[in-house]
Amino acid sequence: MNVEIIEKLVEIVRERKANPSDNSYTCQLINGGANKIIKKLGEENAEFIKAILTEEDKDVAAEAADYIYHMIVALEFRDVQFEDVLGGVMQERFGISGIRK
Repeated sequence: MNVEIIEKLVEIVRERKANPSDNSYTCQLINGGANKIIKKLGEENAEFIKAILTEEDKDVAAEAADYIYHMIVALEFRDVQFEDVLGGVMQERFGISGIRK
C-alpha cells in the first residue's frame, strides 16, 4: 500500500490553501466556505455509495479517491490535521470494538 500518496495529497492541499490561485479547484472549494465543501462532500459520498452498489471495482476505487480528496479538503478547511485523524483518533480506536465504543 502506498500511503505516501496520501501524504503528498495533504501536502498539496495545504500548499494550495497557503498560496491561493484562481485556477485551483482546491482553492475554489476552500474559498467557497464550509457550505460549498459540505455540499461537495455530500455529492461525493452519494457517488461513492452508488458506485459500491452498482459499479465495477475500478469505479468504486475512483469514487473513493474523490471522497478522500474532498474529506482532506474539508479537514484542512477546519484546520484539523489529517495526521491527528490517523495518528490520534484512529490509533486510539485501533483494536476497540465499535460495539463497545
